[in-house]
Amino acid sequence: MATQADEVQNRFGIQKLYIKDVSFESPGSPEVFRQQWKPDVNLEMNAANAKIDEHIFEVVLTLTITAKQEEETAFLVEVQQAGIFEIQSNSEEEMKRAVGSFCPNILFPYAREAVDNLVIRGGFPPLMLAPVNFDALFLQAQQNAEQDKTGGAAAPVSKTEH
Repeated sequence: MATQADEVQNRFGIQKLYIKDVSFESPGSPEVFRQQWKPDVNLEMNAANAKIDEHIFEVVLTLTITAKQEEETAFLVEVQQAGIFEIQSNSEEEMKRAVGSFCPNILFPYAREAVDNLVIRGGFPPLMLAPVNFDALFLQAQQNAEQDKTGGAAAPVSKTEH
């Protein structure tokens, strides 16, 4: 049976969501607009966190999207979507899961919308990124970290770039 102290320790709250940094480049314009649009799109994603107070964390989800037409870069977008979260937990594992999976999952729709908006304003067709399974990415990162600690060989993982 949970005590009142346990209930106070297990807590999650969003204090602020914001764009920390944003960049859009279209080095191939205006020539890129004269070609048939069949880009090769690559998405790189990174999540980082920092403790800013006892139970307060900043989590930053960075999306970097590069679209190329043949070998030329059509556009490059980088969005750092951030949030300040209050996270209290009895378990270190729950804390790690919150900042490594749950918070990026909250931030992703905002980052995806910012990317789409920038791409459209840059004169390109909409780019609505597919949803991301942050739970699976978090578990994969944990497994890789465990295998690195034990020196075991990692199972091959196929990763597709969109």
